[in-house]
Amino acid sequence: MTKKSIREIATAWREDKRPYVKQSTFAAYMLILENHLLPYFGEDDALSEKAVQAFVLQKLNGGMSVKSVKDILIVLKMVMKFGVKHEWMNYSEWDIKYPTTEKNKELEVLTVTHHKKILDYIRQNFTFRNLGIYISLSTGLRIGEVCALRWSDIDIDNGTISVQRTIERIYIIEGEKRYTELVINTPKTKNSCREIPMSKELLALVKPLKKVVNADYYILTNEPSPTEPRTYRNYYKRLMEQLGIPKLKFHGLRHSFATRCIESNCDYKTVSVLLGHSNISTTLNLYVHPNMEQKKRCIAKMFKSLGK
Repeated sequence: MTKKSIREIATAWREDKRPYVKQSTFAAYMLILENHLLPYFGEDDALSEKAVQAFVLQKLNGGMSVKSVKDILIVLKMVMKFGVKHEWMNYSEWDIKYPTTEKNKELEVLTVTHHKKILDYIRQNFTFRNLGIYISLSTGLRIGEVCALRWSDIDIDNGTISVQRTIERIYIIEGEKRYTELVINTPKTKNSCREIPMSKELLALVKPLKKVVNADYYILTNEPSPTEPRTYRNYYKRLMEQLGIPKLKFHGLRHSFATRCIESNCDYKTVSVLLGHSNISTTLNLYVHPNMEQKKRCIAKMFKSLGK
């Protein structure tokens, strides 16, 4: 076995990986390597459980979330497996412990009153930029998906929106060069490519426009070039302040849509498909937290079915 350092293995792994992943995914891997893994493990030629556990605790103590640390370890594991495959290092099994945390923070969502207030305001104060917020609240689209929507994605006859692409700004590292680039990609996962029915209110908003707009133009700008998520996020923030809506991230509109669906007793599988989640467990873990009243009703229903 010819032993190599993690830095050397990572360099070879990077070039091997590049042709097979989306540009944005590749950029995320490079950031993780440069900012976290190589400064800590770069000169090592082994990855013991003890060393990885110490790394995890250091990151958590520095304020990083458990999810972010787990994402970093996914990349570290890929690099290790690549090194093992080429006989440059030995495989190590890790059983990483995470400190028990308090209960998950509640999702930040709009109240029903604020949800209605925004929809009503946009219906009465139509602009193309406002339409994107209306779409997100009515369909659960992510900000990158809204920014990437073209008029050709709106099907008036079937009353649907087709989600085919997303826009994001990625940070690229090439040797000593560091720069950002706006990229238009396929959505987050395979399931994120989806058809979403429009509400009759949303359909009424877009139907007259569809007759006069250029199908190739982006919806938010009504121009051949799109707006990027960070610019749109700033616009959204200013509009919410103007309307007196409590501070809520743009992604909170998606959470609000999903929460309203669950509150309306929509079945979980359908909600999962509408959101474009790769797995229904994501939907359940995020949005389904039965309270005591719901649990009691469930038990009562079950006994009723037994004829008790």
